[in-house]
Amino acid sequence: MLNGAAPVIPATEIANRPAPPMGGETLLGLFMEHRRALVGAAARIVGSRDLAEDVVQDAFLRLRDTSDDGAIRCRLSYLFQTVRNLAIDTYRRQTLEQKWMAPEDEGMDVASLATSPDLIVIGRQALCALAGALAELPERTQRAFEMCRVQGMAQKDIASQLGVSPTLVNFMVRDACIHCRARLTRQQAL
Repeated sequence: MLNGAAPVIPATEIANRPAPPMGGETLLGLFMEHRRALVGAAARIVGSRDLAEDVVQDAFLRLRDTSDDGAIRCRLSYLFQTVRNLAIDTYRRQTLEQKWMAPEDEGMDVASLATSPDLIVIGRQALCALAGALAELPERTQRAFEMCRVQGMAQKDIASQLGVSPTLVNFMVRDACIHCRARLTRQQAL
């Protein structure tokens, strides 16, 4: 014994012990008694004691909902097999995640394409073309478009402010979008 801790018993030795009589310990009682050995068995599979603790906790939650009606003949073997299966599932999931997913920190150093000088110039040119296209529209249509698309106002609120019907606001916003899209398409073609 080190530092007053109970000795760790190999899982094979525990699994080969005779099961208590049917009126003996419950499944959860056995689980609590052999928890350290279960964590050790899981740690050998998943490679991490912390992850093994999670596996054993998951096993406990699953076993907690299991009825202990005596149908399980070798209760201790059943506990170890449950933990083993969950540990294998965890190991497989961990391997798959490592294969297909990159650490979050790797994405922090990637240069943003939105900050390249070419894209900034293109964006500014498009904004100037959009401002020019809006200037070609009637003032009331410009205001309706800006209130709807820039300020995010509802069309019924725009209608009450402009003193028109919501249907007319819908048509004004639609016409402004069509006009701006056509203007931007012409500019990109140049």
